[in-house]
Amino acid sequence: METLPEEKQEMKALLQRRPLVIAGPCSAETEEQVMETALRLKATGKVHALRAGIWKPRTRPGNFEGVGVQGLPWLQKAAAATGLPFGVEVATARQLEDALRHEADFVWIGARTTANPFSVQEVADALKGLALPVLIKNPVNPDMELWTGALERVMKAGITQVALIHRGFSAYGQTDFRNAPMWQLAIEMKRRFPALPFLIDPSHICGNRHLLQEVMQNAIDLDYDGLIIESHRDPDQAWSDASQQITPERLTQMLDGIVWRKEEVLSEEQHLHLQKLRSQIDRLDDELLRLLHDRMKISEQIGEYKKEHNITILQTERWNQILERVCRNGERAGLSKEFITQYYDAIHMESIKHQDAIMNAHE
Repeated sequence: METLPEEKQEMKALLQRRPLVIAGPCSAETEEQVMETALRLKATGKVHALRAGIWKPRTRPGNFEGVGVQGLPWLQKAAAATGLPFGVEVATARQLEDALRHEADFVWIGARTTANPFSVQEVADALKGLALPVLIKNPVNPDMELWTGALERVMKAGITQVALIHRGFSAYGQTDFRNAPMWQLAIEMKRRFPALPFLIDPSHICGNRHLLQEVMQNAIDLDYDGLIIESHRDPDQAWSDASQQITPERLTQMLDGIVWRKEEVLSEEQHLHLQKLRSQIDRLDDELLRLLHDRMKISEQIGEYKKEHNITILQTERWNQILERVCRNGERAGLSKEFITQYYDAIHMESIKHQDAIMNAHE
């Protein structure tokens, strides 16, 4: 495996940029398409790196699966013409080698690859000895340990320039999104690895361009460090994922429409005001915990009674009554049904655990 040229070390500084904007077409289709898109992205003055899919794994064969290695020289030329670094997705050691041979400045590991520890390990082994920045997308399924495991494998290979990409998760049923954001999982990943750059991939979350602005703003409000987004010279004519791509000019408008927030509290007045509100939150949290403790104690009493009279733990009709009542009251209080359901599902499962421990305790 070739080592990374010294001139590529500039990517280290790029990953520290905030906000970081990486953009380019979903797929490299022709040399002309790559070059025109890249030049128009450069003209925005808002894009810091180029991206394009070279190898495109699809769910079923027969769809466009990328132009392959022949597209790498196109990106190489576009990078030279614009002065912008470029990156591609890699899923195998051979793809990584091909990317480096064409002077790729960074690579990313896609969602399908992240979901397969064997594939991640193959790429990680090929990364050893390189000073190459690597971006890691969340796995297709909502599995925090797979995402964490992929990160650990890459870092154990000696890669220190790492960033995480939130591209959403597959979900059962109909949703507004191609891949459900499941923000709580991304927030947990940020909590686990607060020092790593964290990017949003709104294209794959949304699946259509109409939701992009909302998702981008949500991510910035959650203190993401930037975005990797699909931009095409003529999105409606794109060979893959046409509905989620936007022109470079539309990208400029969207970036201008974002309210860029800061994490730091600069003034003493701001700090004191936030501290006062946070103290109120802390007191309410303590009260919630005390109430949950009291609720579990009553659940344990119910468990004792059920054990004494040989009654099953799960009472479906009673649980449906509780859920209907709390959802109705929650809606009146301005809380979403989704939140109330998830919250009370967690309480219900904890209550079942307490009762189960009593029902199956050895005398």
